[in-house]
Amino acid sequence: MAKAIDQTKDGLTIGHGGFGEHGQGVGSAAQMSHDEDPINTRAIGNIAVRFLGVDTPEVSFTLPGSKAFTGIGSSEWADFLKDPFAAQYGPLSLDAALVADLKSRLGPEAGAAHAAAARKAREALLALVQADQGATSNADFRFFLAFASEVTDRYGRLLAYINLDQPGVPKAQRLETYNERQLKAGMAFPYFIWPNVNPFRKQASLVASVPASADAPAVQHEAALKSARDAVRAARTGHRGIFSGPALVEPFELRYLAGRRAPDRWVIDLGSTGAKAKTLFPPQTYFRIPTEDRLWVPEEYVPLFVEKGWKRE
Repeated sequence: MAKAIDQTKDGLTIGHGGFGEHGQGVGSAAQMSHDEDPINTRAIGNIAVRFLGVDTPEVSFTLPGSKAFTGIGSSEWADFLKDPFAAQYGPLSLDAALVADLKSRLGPEAGAAHAAAARKAREALLALVQADQGATSNADFRFFLAFASEVTDRYGRLLAYINLDQPGVPKAQRLETYNERQLKAGMAFPYFIWPNVNPFRKQASLVASVPASADAPAVQHEAALKSARDAVRAARTGHRGIFSGPALVEPFELRYLAGRRAPDRWVIDLGSTGAKAKTLFPPQTYFRIPTEDRLWVPEEYVPLFVEKGWKRE
């Protein structure tokens, strides 16, 4: 089925909609609007939703020079992840220290290990959703989506914290989001990107979301973010889920290696103290920070942080 929100080959985000619902059916042109701006529509097609705060192993992805998605367990991916720096794949400029760190996790088995982790993570999420569904029919099952500062990504996917819709259930008794449950089970890598995590996503504006450097300790100890970090650390050090096998090439690493583009988000070390806690570290130094302690800052927002007293390394 076609996507309700999609991206063209030229990179333009587009959407498909029809007349909105009205009463017990589909409305008419006369019923689609009260004042002509805006109009009510219903989505035509599926809507892809990207989990916020998590990054799960890739099932398939595009290899260099190809637009086709190829399974990570394929021989092509095995060859690529054995040596993604080979000249045949095109140029990729990375710092020597980052290359050395990547090579410690690359090799002949890197593709198979990543594919196995992807299967494990997918099966775990499927089990969570099926358990929540119980005897509810497919047609009646409902998700609840909570959005952050950025509602869509560049691919037209919604960005959300996703859960079972639990109307009437007191907040304290609701199940945790699938995002949180995946992290606690060790079935996803954390991917905390400013401003789409607490405490930033609740601010009134983007500028208001930028913390002063003096507030770095408060950011580190914000309850929801710290809980997620602690859960990942426990899963990682306890070798649970996708952390039970050899150290993996992380999903975002696989994507930038295949895309032949260096990482460009700066990173804050949420586990540091003193001056380092108020420092923005260059994109290619992220590997020095434990995965659960990385707070990613898109490069276009770095000047806003500098204005609030943060220092670039």
